[in-house]
Amino acid sequence: MSTMEQVEVGKYHPYPEYKDSGVEWVGDIPHHWQTKPAFAAVMEQCIKNSDGAESNVLSLSYGNIVERDVENNFGLLPESFNTYQIVNPGDIVLRLTDLQNDKRSLRVARSTLRGIITSAYLKLVCGDELDNRYAYRLLHSYDTTKVFYGMGGGLRQSMKFEDFRRLPFLLPPAEEQRTIAAFLDYETARIDKLIAQQQRLIELLKEKRQAVISHAVTKGLNPDAPMKDSGVEWLGEVPEHWLVSSLKFIYKNLDYKRIPLSAEERGSKQGDYPYYGASGIIDSIDDYLFSTDHVLVGEDGANLVMRSTPIAFVATGQYWVNNHAHILRMNDGLNSYWAAVIENLDISPFVTGSAQPKLTAEALGNLIVAYPKTLQERIEIQEFINREKPKFTTLIDRAEHQVHLLKERRTALISAAVTGKIDLRGWTASTQEAAA
Repeated sequence: MSTMEQVEVGKYHPYPEYKDSGVEWVGDIPHHWQTKPAFAAVMEQCIKNSDGAESNVLSLSYGNIVERDVENNFGLLPESFNTYQIVNPGDIVLRLTDLQNDKRSLRVARSTLRGIITSAYLKLVCGDELDNRYAYRLLHSYDTTKVFYGMGGGLRQSMKFEDFRRLPFLLPPAEEQRTIAAFLDYETARIDKLIAQQQRLIELLKEKRQAVISHAVTKGLNPDAPMKDSGVEWLGEVPEHWLVSSLKFIYKNLDYKRIPLSAEERGSKQGDYPYYGASGIIDSIDDYLFSTDHVLVGEDGANLVMRSTPIAFVATGQYWVNNHAHILRMNDGLNSYWAAVIENLDISPFVTGSAQPKLTAEALGNLIVAYPKTLQERIEIQEFINREKPKFTTLIDRAEHQVHLLKERRTALISAAVTGKIDLRGWTASTQEAAA
């Protein structure tokens, strides 16, 4: 039992009497609970959308059944949705493919929508003695504790109902199932609210960090400096004494030194030197191409459009770079400063391609930047950035750690409830609120 589970058990009390469940990874369960194979509690149901009457296309995303954006053709779409299966509110859907190498996906969801979903997914309906909210929580717990990992067979390590049917189900009496489900609905909603608050804080901190850096690299540190029109629409006014020029005059491009390695080649060269791609380090190998610091800028990939991670960053020490990142040796050596300048640029007019966005070396060089004429002022801005960024990073890391702890608590609480580690008989939301 994890430390987090022990905390929750200590808060709620265990059942008075336990017995061996007969399932190694479950351990003991309350004496009056039963353990039955899945086929005795749930059944597979696959009703095809053969007449095409149902048009609400759904997908399983991050443990939720959501409406799919068919209009914008996000992802691969079939020629016809007639082979899709119908899903109703309360149905439990599982994606049991790639079980050998995917530990992060959430594979179990309970639908709140009616629609259709790929028949590659397993849809379950509950028998009379099983509450579907409890069944979802039980299977969700199996999912998050990676019970399914490594099960199944075939090239993609998939499970069909024939494989799934003997999975042990823990069955409390019907009333306890409903109580456990209600308790978990209540508690996970509280935890999810706290997670959302922390995630919003992280967003605000990242926005504030970017605003502080953006102001420094576009307006400088002197609020009283006279301003002039930069001649660049999105940039607006810049300090009067700053220069405005194409980026290509400020660096030497070293792309000719890049050497891409396939995944197979990297697999045979595992080591301690970072291997960089378009969005940062993607592997570690036993050799390096560079031993001086440079600015790397992503050359291709969706991140050039989404900007979910930095497109410009500083590579330090000894490292290797593939052909998906431009390598820039800055003329003045102020790598942190120029990485921040490039990161702040609006590159969207210069990115080509929709299926595979690309920022060519020529396009990168033609980006217009404004910067202080004197080296000393650029140094001062770089020092300011290097002071301010860690402050935000510390706060963001702290909030992300809180999110991690809350998610860990959520997982542990669900596991403790559905495996009978805590006795919830008699629990109601009103008694919980009174005790709070």
